This record gives sequence, structure tokens and C-alpha cells, in this order.
Amino acid sequence: MEMEDQMEGQKRRGISKEDLISERTGSLGCIGWFIVILSGMFTLLLCPFTIWFCLKIVQEYERAVIFRLGRITDRKAKGPGIFFVLPCTDSFVKVDLRTISFDIPPQEILTKDSVTVSVDGVVYFRVSDPIASVANVSNADFSTRLLAQTTLRNVLGTKNLSEVLSDREIIAHTMQSSLDEATDPWGIKVERVEIKDVKLPVQLQRAMAAEAEATREARAKVISAEGEMNASRALKEASLVIAESPSALQLRYLQTLSTIAAEKNSTIIFPLPMDIISHFMRK
Repeated sequence: MEMEDQMEGQKRRGISKEDLISERTGSLGCIGWFIVILSGMFTLLLCPFTIWFCLKIVQEYERAVIFRLGRITDRKAKGPGIFFVLPCTDSFVKVDLRTISFDIPPQEILTKDSVTVSVDGVVYFRVSDPIASVANVSNADFSTRLLAQTTLRNVLGTKNLSEVLSDREIIAHTMQSSLDEATDPWGIKVERVEIKDVKLPVQLQRAMAAEAEATREARAKVISAEGEMNASRALKEASLVIAESPSALQLRYLQTLSTIAAEKNSTIIFPLPMDIISHFMRK
């Protein structure tokens, strides 16, 4: 905590992270250099045996932060490959540079509109500055996990339930920006944040399902009423057309009978219209 406060104070005074690290990589002092020279001479005298203690190897995806008498020897981490250390005065810490992913445990969150939801997610991050990740925080991985949980609560606490359900990409981007800014002094780069699942209470799920069903039924009734209205308008226009020609009504009548006979093989008895009989009687 004191380390974080120191970093924040240095930022307010306009001093960068590199300047703060350079302060830690200062001179060892007279006594320190005497011990280092003595250790080097001892290593040279017992060279055939001490060479195995001096040679160290780190993998392609690793870097080594070397401490000499408790101080960081260089502003740049060693590796990959072979590097040398003094057996009595030097120690080193390996840092993995590969991308690490972890699940954010489900968090019970009270949204802005007073709805309790359970939200979980996943975070992808990597170490961008090995020296800062070792010197500025005791456990960068664990600290990032705790900070991700707190950030998830803080971000979702300012959102409504509808925004939580629909704006997942915006929420994930906001979380990534907040985490990346907070973990920059630790040498951590947050690459991606995703919201995995939003779990609602059972009662709220039932209420939302009932609301959606009622909305669909209301929409269906409106569509049906609009269809009836359009059909009545079309029938009115058709009746006006038929009223202009009486024979059109007879043709429509016969067409309806033909359609009924085609659908079902049955005998249909229908009365003969008087207009047709009167036509033959005049002849």
C-alpha cells in the first residue's frame, strides 16, 4: 500500500514510472561494491565449480529481474537465454510474459434501479514491465484479480438492468480502460475483458416473461385489428365495383360455387336466381 501511495505521489509531482525505478537502481555504495568485488574474486578463484552457480537460463516467454545486494541492477530485465549472476550477492525473480486469463467469481450487484443480479466475467492480462511487476506490487496476479472484482461492482452499480443486459460490450470496454489505468504502475497490461453471464432472480425472470408475453399478445391483437380494418376497406371497395354491374355479382356467385366444388367432391344444390329466369322469359 505504501508503494502504491508513493507511485501516486510521484505521478502528481510529474515523475514517471521509469524515473522512480531509476531511483531504486542507484549506486551500491562503497561497502556494497567491496562485497561485490570480493564475491567476484571468490567466484574467479573457484571458477570450475562456481560456473554452474553463475549461469542461469530463462525461457523465451520469461524474463529475469536481478537484485544485487537488494537493489535492481538494471532498468531492463534479463532474457531470454543465458545470463550470469554472482552466487553470493545476486538473486533473481522470473516473470512470465504470457497472457493470463482468469474468471471473475459471480458478484452480487445492486443495479441503479435497485435490482439484484449476479454477474461474472473473464479478464485477459499480461506483464508488460517485469521490473515494475516485481518492485511495485507484492503479487501482481492476485492484486489484478481483486481489482477486477471491485471494478466489476463499481461499473455495474452505475447501470440500469436494461443497460446491463444490452450494453455488455460497452461495460466490458469501460472495465478494461479502468483496469488498464489502475494496473499500469504494476507493469500489467489488461488486454481484454468480457462479461460472461448475467443471472437474474427467479421471481424477476417470471415477471419479465409475463411482461414479454403480454406485450406479444397486445402486439398480435393490434396486428389482427389492423388486418380486419384493411379487409373491411377492401370489401367496401369491392361492393362498390359489384354494385355498378349486377352481372358481376352472378359471376362472383358462380366462381364461389366452383371453388367449393373443387375443394370437396360433393353435390351442391343452389337456387336459380330470378334474374336469369326473367331473362329467358322475355325471350
